[in-house]
Amino acid sequence: MTIRIALVAHDAKKDALVEWVVRNAPRLADMEIVATGTTGARIGAALPQLHVKALKSGPLGGDQQIGALIAEDQLDALVFFVDPLSPMPHDVDVKALTRLAIVYDLPLACSISTADAVLEYISR
Repeated sequence: MTIRIALVAHDAKKDALVEWVVRNAPRLADMEIVATGTTGARIGAALPQLHVKALKSGPLGGDQQIGALIAEDQLDALVFFVDPLSPMPHDVDVKALTRLAIVYDLPLACSISTADAVLEYISR
C-alpha cells in the first residue's frame, strides 16, 4: 500500500518545508505527495524524482482540495507548516484543514519536530 502525505506551507514557512523534504527525501521517495500549488511546485523543482501532485494554491481552493482528500480518507498524514507570526488572510481555510485532520484522526504536523515524528509513525 502506498502512503499518501499532504504537504502545505505558508509563504514564510515554504523554505523550511522544502528543507524538511530534502532532508527526508529517501523516506518520502516511495510515498505519494500532494501539496498546495506553490508548495508543490517548490518541492517538485527541488526534488523532481519525488511523486508530487501540486493542487491549486491554498487560497484558490488547494486547502479545500486537501480537506476533501482528508474527508474521503485518501491521506495518511498532513504536514502543515503554519507561520504563527504572520497575518493569515485565509485563516478560515487553515482552521478548516486542522479541524478536519482532528475530526478524522489524521496525523497532523505543524512543525519540524512533529513532522519528523509523524513521518516516523506513518513509515512503520
